[in-house]
Amino acid sequence: MKLLVTRRMTDRAEAALAARFDATLRHDSAALTVQEAAQAMRDYDVIIPTLGDGFSAEAFAGGGLRTRLLANFGAGFNHIDTGAAKAAGVMVTNTPEVVTDATADIAMTLILMTARRAGEGERLLRAGGWTGWQPDQLLGRHVTGATVGIIGMGRIGKAIATRCHFGFGMTVVFQNRSPVSGLEFPATQLADVPSVLKTADFVVLAVPGGPATRHLIGADELAQMRPDAFLINVARGDVVDEAALISALQAGRIAGAGLDVFEREPVVPDALKAMENVTLLPHLGTAAEEVRTAMAMRAMDNVVALDEGRAPPDRVA
Repeated sequence: MKLLVTRRMTDRAEAALAARFDATLRHDSAALTVQEAAQAMRDYDVIIPTLGDGFSAEAFAGGGLRTRLLANFGAGFNHIDTGAAKAAGVMVTNTPEVVTDATADIAMTLILMTARRAGEGERLLRAGGWTGWQPDQLLGRHVTGATVGIIGMGRIGKAIATRCHFGFGMTVVFQNRSPVSGLEFPATQLADVPSVLKTADFVVLAVPGGPATRHLIGADELAQMRPDAFLINVARGDVVDEAALISALQAGRIAGAGLDVFEREPVVPDALKAMENVTLLPHLGTAAEEVRTAMAMRAMDNVVALDEGRAPPDRVA
């Protein structure tokens, strides 16, 4: 089985993949273009794609595809047009569960950094501007006991809520497309997104990416948040209308934001970088060696299943 891995993986992951398959380990830091994705599907039996690779509908057009499986590296797969893949006879899998805790940890990092002005404080210290402890210096927002609003109570949303409740005594409210029951902590499911926005001190986005959630949070939604509330995004960048967010922040309509993802990654608007009340991380959600290796191994499990004539366990299309 001829396999393409579209980005550099951890050493352990690459060694395992190379030992099992006829693997091409692509080490280009750039994502595949649509044209490169289309050609790859004519050259390889299986591809392990990564975030940003151009598997749009256009890439599947024209027929003659050799690829039978796109074993996506990551839980999110909105860079793959699953409808076009299915029509072309190409299966798609992802890597659920192994990303949950790491992503939830980054959500907590963003909540704490943004509320307690940690990034601003570090920049002040590194620039030599810290003159010593003062009672009124860099006063932030107390997190313990606040209300967190989770939009998207899937695996990651639940993991974030668990940390918020048990670690910080936060009140949890949430919105989800379907009813959620059996939670191991007290939480209130609200009727819709606006209800969460109006209620929460910290609004955390944990929804899947894709057309259904693009610009889920725009100008109208941001206007419903309280002026002392913070927006945290660990989902996909285009879940938030970035221009609307910049406008709301500049006008003081919300208190701040913590972002691990951006609408046009890796482009981050200068307006966001100029704001001290915004924490910006370079998509670190799963960036731990153990987690990234586990993701690759989970993708590999799906490839092995196909190679052995079994149904890939994590099929999403």
